[in-house]
Amino acid sequence: MTTLERKLYEHIAFLYGEARADEIFRRLMARLDRFRAAHPDLAESSPEERVSERDAILITYGDMVQQPGERPLQTLADFLRRHLADVISTVHILPFYPYSSDDGFAVIDYRQVNPDLGTWEDIAALGRDFRLMFDAVINHVSAQSVWFQGFLRGDPKFRDFFTVVDPDTDLARVFRPRATPVLTPFETAEGVKYVWTTFSADQIDLNFANPEVLLEVLDILLFYAAHGAEFIRLDAVTFVWKEIGTSCINSPQTHRIVQTIRTVFDIAAPRVAIITETNVPHRENIAYFGDGSNEAQMVYNFALPLLTLHAFHSGDVRTLSGWAKTLELPSDRATFFNFLAGHDGIGMLPVKEILSPQELDALAARTRALGGFVSYKSNEDGSQSPYELNINYLDALDDPDHPLGDPRQVARRFLASQAIMLALRGVPGIYFHSLFGSRNWREGVRQTGRYRTINREKLQREPLERELADPESLRYHVFRGYHHMLRVRRENPAFHPWGGQRILDAGKSVFALLRSARGGVQHVLCLQNVSGETVDLRLPLEDTPLAATAGFSDILGSGTYAAREGILTLKMHPYQVLWLSPGNDSQA
Repeated sequence: MTTLERKLYEHIAFLYGEARADEIFRRLMARLDRFRAAHPDLAESSPEERVSERDAILITYGDMVQQPGERPLQTLADFLRRHLADVISTVHILPFYPYSSDDGFAVIDYRQVNPDLGTWEDIAALGRDFRLMFDAVINHVSAQSVWFQGFLRGDPKFRDFFTVVDPDTDLARVFRPRATPVLTPFETAEGVKYVWTTFSADQIDLNFANPEVLLEVLDILLFYAAHGAEFIRLDAVTFVWKEIGTSCINSPQTHRIVQTIRTVFDIAAPRVAIITETNVPHRENIAYFGDGSNEAQMVYNFALPLLTLHAFHSGDVRTLSGWAKTLELPSDRATFFNFLAGHDGIGMLPVKEILSPQELDALAARTRALGGFVSYKSNEDGSQSPYELNINYLDALDDPDHPLGDPRQVARRFLASQAIMLALRGVPGIYFHSLFGSRNWREGVRQTGRYRTINREKLQREPLERELADPESLRYHVFRGYHHMLRVRRENPAFHPWGGQRILDAGKSVFALLRSARGGVQHVLCLQNVSGETVDLRLPLEDTPLAATAGFSDILGSGTYAAREGILTLKMHPYQVLWLSPGNDSQA
């Protein structure tokens, strides 16, 4: 038994007990042996450098951009090749499987491509130009899935695939991300049964206490690897283990399941990386790094979106900077997945130990004033509290009392927020609507009745490209500025995901960090003014590798700047971004 196989056995024994471990382990190893025989290329050792400064991940639905008479995945691939092939390395396609609700997150069949989007051949074609990231929606399945329909019929195979609970059971301690009941009654062949449904009555939680569920899920994950996924996002994985009397999140068993998945890939497809999507308080979230080698290779940096938004609303970076100073990596094999926007809302739970209740209330009030919505969750005491802000990130940055009207100014402020995310150590994840300058889609909310629809609009290709070519449009200014930052970033080793990072004190309104290449040879001083005011910056450089530097150039192209006696003095315009490199050569 190899070291990895021994680890896998230990995970199985922890989850299901020594008495059952041998049989489950043998069955799992037989599956892994078959997979390695069928895909010997995937079983090769993992790359020495999985990601670098050249990596940025686009987050998109398969039908985010559409063209009449063409399969959406084909349209998406052609559109991305035309506009992003030089700055985006990876495409994260949000669930593209047949589904029944929640825009794909109630999966009917994990192994099929939704025919409304395209085919596996279309996925493969996209993979010829970009690395691919798939969603693994493994906490729950659609009520219309074969698995749950079999459960309803009384099929013995699926009898224990789901968690049935007596409705009189005290579930007050169970963490609720929604305001809906945790149990949903269903009429089955054996009478009414109350089944665990964390998110909705159409999203039925799987029962991982049944090893058959784990084996099926591992088969599906390997199937994704065989179909080109280099990165796999474990959606809502924090909820997968249920134990009455606990909160049913972040349990030791949950972490062991993530470790099991990591070990399976390390054995059978070590080039595949897993990314945990755990919308929980920051300290609990980063626990999914494990020891830096045994759990997720990347963890969603969930506190970043709201802390960045708070900095822009207040014109004060001090809370953001204080938190950013804590962002240490556990190893050179794990890093952050940095993002500011996505298909869901802006989570409030990750910052509940960082921002005060008054600050969170102010963010919620401002969101409503800017045309957004606030979603709530149920608490142990029966009360409800804000869970996420549902608003387009570009609109969320606005000031309802003093809105910016000029598209150039709106784009400038928005790009300053995105520059913070791009500069931080990790791999950037960029939502389609952020990259292309979209706004709130309130009409979508009216159509669906769901707040999250506000940031899920599907766009027609022709008018989208017309706006991208119009110098008077907001999309034009956002996309051109974003594209430029991405192009500059990917050419500078100082932005390597495992490079050095140091947060500097540049005053109240300027978020400042020093990024350094691995080995410390190249440096970039990243300055982002989060306020609408001009800032006279005086930044001491002592105790940094830049202490003796006399001249800097902005690699984004704004010009050169001088430092005297170890102090950088300059004037920063409202929402200005400077990425300063020692020397006088810019990359304009």
